Amino acid sequence: MNKYFHDRIQSLRFAFSGLRMLFRETPNARIQLVMALLAVALGFLLHISTTEWLAVCIVIGMVPALEAMNTAIEKLSDFASQHQKHPIIKKVKDIAAAGVLIASIAALAVGILIFLPKLIALM
Repeated sequence: MNKYFHDRIQSLRFAFSGLRMLFRETPNARIQLVMALLAVALGFLLHISTTEWLAVCIVIGMVPALEAMNTAIEKLSDFASQHQKHPIIKKVKDIAAAGVLIASIAALAVGILIFLPKLIALM
């Protein structure tokens, strides 16, 4: 096999390994996965439009992607600081966590805007 393709396959293996680690070792990522599955189930049950699916898919991808970056930053920060408290490391970790929070709030807003009117209409 060509080295280029071998390297791309190896890169995918590393990425899937990271995905497994993320969901095994990060409780927030598991919660986000459950919420994503709930949103997908609601999308099918409520027959949301293609545009609504687009918004749901974007936020479903955005939240765990930022959670993965946050987790990587936390692990690297802990390693670099040898698990010692340092004000700069705290700031870095807090700002990375804020990114996940912002994405989660946006995802919640998308969910409310798309699903709430449809659920109210069913009542």
